[in-house]
Amino acid sequence: MENKICIIGLGYVGLPLAVEFGQKYATIGFDISRQRIDELANGHDKTREITDDYLVGVLKNHPLTFTTAIEETKDCNIYIVTVPTPIDKYKRPDLTPLIKASESISQVLKSGDIVIYESTVYPGATEDDCVPVLEAGSSLIFNKDFFCGYSPERINPGDKEHTITKILKVTSGSTPEIAKKVDDLYKSIITAGTHLAPSIKVAEAAKVIENSQRDINIAFVNELAVIFNKLGIDTQAVLEAASTKWNFLPFKPGLVGGHCIGVDPYYLTYKAQAIGYNPTIILAGRRLNDGMGCYVANQVIKLMIKKSLPIAKAKVLVLGITFKENCPDIRNSRVVDVIQELKEFDCQVSVYDPWADAHEVKKEYQIDLVQQLDFNDYQSIILAVAHNEFRAMPLKTSAYQVVFDIKSILDSATIDGRL
Repeated sequence: MENKICIIGLGYVGLPLAVEFGQKYATIGFDISRQRIDELANGHDKTREITDDYLVGVLKNHPLTFTTAIEETKDCNIYIVTVPTPIDKYKRPDLTPLIKASESISQVLKSGDIVIYESTVYPGATEDDCVPVLEAGSSLIFNKDFFCGYSPERINPGDKEHTITKILKVTSGSTPEIAKKVDDLYKSIITAGTHLAPSIKVAEAAKVIENSQRDINIAFVNELAVIFNKLGIDTQAVLEAASTKWNFLPFKPGLVGGHCIGVDPYYLTYKAQAIGYNPTIILAGRRLNDGMGCYVANQVIKLMIKKSLPIAKAKVLVLGITFKENCPDIRNSRVVDVIQELKEFDCQVSVYDPWADAHEVKKEYQIDLVQQLDFNDYQSIILAVAHNEFRAMPLKTSAYQVVFDIKSILDSATIDGRL
């Protein structure tokens, strides 16, 4: 049977996947946002993962279409789910987008179809949480009438070097035969190759530990930054010296946000607690990283006090609010923690970010981005995100101003502090 693919969710993960599959197979991209579908149909991707010229070319020359109507995907035989898997306010997994996507697919699911999940989850979520929804909505039987696979996404938003086809893909399936089909499907577009995991649970676990490992390593260097600051030692100088050893891991301190590293560990710890084990190291790393925004704000306040600068009503400029450099993604940005803590000191905080969408920032964080910059207007400037635009800015400390560099991209001799 010829593959006809439907990608469910057209964000940072789903769109690049749809574009690649769309150049080889008949592909439909589905999203619940009419605005998103309209902009993509007109050849524009606001996430900047796909350039407009490239998207227009693919739409013109290949069988790729977009829709908000799930019934228009009824002829597809492969459904790939790439919706977000966030956490709630209590830092517990929120599977709502995943369950709703499964409910939508169940309306058009047919005998012989394969549903592949890419969203990051805890081990067991595909078969224990999603499959029952597919069965209930379709009246079909798992591994008899329809099948599932899991192939965790490894997209790195904003990274133009490690694009989707250049990142090795882990694959899995609910039966050996389906696992081979899923693996062959991804092999047809992933030039970096694939790794066929022995089970769906193994593939799920592999994904969730990737980001948990990074989170713990960043927490370690964040703790080092706190210690070395108390000792009056430049953390970056220490890391540069230590990195001369061939097997030293080159992690850097900073704010840990985004939709992966700052979220995924909670999926693993949730599952661990559900089976009666209370994880120690993973949660300790999360607590430390979650506290770094508050730490940065307090360091800035201390530096202002040392210069006898006023704190109440002080004007502070924060450069950057996206969760990483050269990327418009503002999801789970921990720059917000810095801003909120400064406001607790009654500072007047302004935020400038040429990459972020002002409307999205206002909707998500109730923050109005400034459009014009005059560095002389502020008592403190915090470089929070390492956008290329900020590297060339004339930032330099003075007797009347504090400059703090969270990302450590500025000359240490020209600033007051950094992590």
